[in-house]
Amino acid sequence: MTLFLTGQLAGALLVALAGSGDWPTHRGDDARSGVATTSLEAPLRSDWVLRSPVGPQPAWPGPAKRDAYNKVENLKPRLWFDRAFHVTAVAGKVFYGSSADDQVHCLDAATGRELWSFFTEAPVRFAPTHSRGRLYFGSDDGHLYCIDAADGRLIWRKRPGPADARVPGNGRMMSVWPVRSGVIVRDGTVYCSAGLFPSEGGFIAAYQARNGTEIWKHRHGDIAPQGYLLASDEHLYVPTSRATPVVCDRASGERRRTLSGASGTFALVVGNDLIHGPGKTGQLSESDGHTSDQLASFAGHKMIVTRGVSYLQTDTELSALRRERFLELTGRRNELAARRTALTEQLEAADKARSREIHEALEDIGSELTLLQEDIRGCILWRRSCDHPFDLILAGELLFAGGKDSVRAWRASDGEPIWSAPVEGRAYGLTAARGRLFVSTDTGAIHCFESE
Repeated sequence: MTLFLTGQLAGALLVALAGSGDWPTHRGDDARSGVATTSLEAPLRSDWVLRSPVGPQPAWPGPAKRDAYNKVENLKPRLWFDRAFHVTAVAGKVFYGSSADDQVHCLDAATGRELWSFFTEAPVRFAPTHSRGRLYFGSDDGHLYCIDAADGRLIWRKRPGPADARVPGNGRMMSVWPVRSGVIVRDGTVYCSAGLFPSEGGFIAAYQARNGTEIWKHRHGDIAPQGYLLASDEHLYVPTSRATPVVCDRASGERRRTLSGASGTFALVVGNDLIHGPGKTGQLSESDGHTSDQLASFAGHKMIVTRGVSYLQTDTELSALRRERFLELTGRRNELAARRTALTEQLEAADKARSREIHEALEDIGSELTLLQEDIRGCILWRRSCDHPFDLILAGELLFAGGKDSVRAWRASDGEPIWSAPVEGRAYGLTAARGRLFVSTDTGAIHCFESE
């Protein structure tokens, strides 16, 4: 790998970092919130760039141009979890897995210098998770790994699948049951999934973080678990490739339900709700984790939820909205729409008097729906054109989005763009930790920026 440092780096190494928050797993936490625990202030300067000699080797190509059967054009990518080397950053170190060289790498966050690397037997497609001085991650070789974050020493290795069977895949040899999930570590337990071919079974498993002892494991014959796992206090949420996520009990692993709505591998936990997508057309669904009811849908493919204000990213736009109010209003709108449908169905058999009552009720519903629609539009706080559609995070008062050959920042309060910088390729991965911004691109580059 080739490393380039800027002239200002020497001085930067002598000052304290602006923030103290780490980013120990993909999108910062088990909910995949994308909200950093550090603040960043613009402008930022480039500290270093790491360039891999071989770029990411994604498991899946982009989607077809159209779904002719369902008459859907311009299909959105739903399997884009490994288009860049996504990083985690803890205690002054940066960690990433590589689909190009089958390794996990550790870098010095201040200089970009590689400290150590660890080999697996197949691509590592997901960012490792850091917990209590250890890294946990899966590989296409079918194993879940635990290594020492200090030196890359192997601590334990487990195989969730039933056998060490290998097949050709993506020009390599891979397990019939690759571990293509971001790993969750919570309360001393490590959660992962394995499998790709539903006919061979998909596995969801839990192990003791300390020594890898199996706690539970369940086989499912109808899913292909791929994507970053998510967790709430009660549930484990499992993305399933181009299908919708499944919900399992976190304590026992028992499968509770399959969610409806948009399919894909982007997901975000809010309480016990799951926001997931982007489906075929760039729509996010919010589903109740207890009932699988779809509560709302949002036009977009990435979302950040904070108390009071949420942020939504589309191919061409960035917006802020009052999500809680939006849910309240759309819930009422759905109730009225269902009531209107039921009344309309009664018209055919109604006598004259009843028909008059129904028409009056329908007029009232129509009037209320018109007012509701105006209130729903009022949930949008601001809306800005945005040509940076690949990733979105929040660090302090700034939103950062990744685009083609560029990363940009907007003020979260009003959407005003205030900073941008060039990067090499499409910026599919953003990480903010301890006062630094790390940008991963589809060329295999990792850029490090720091507030001036």
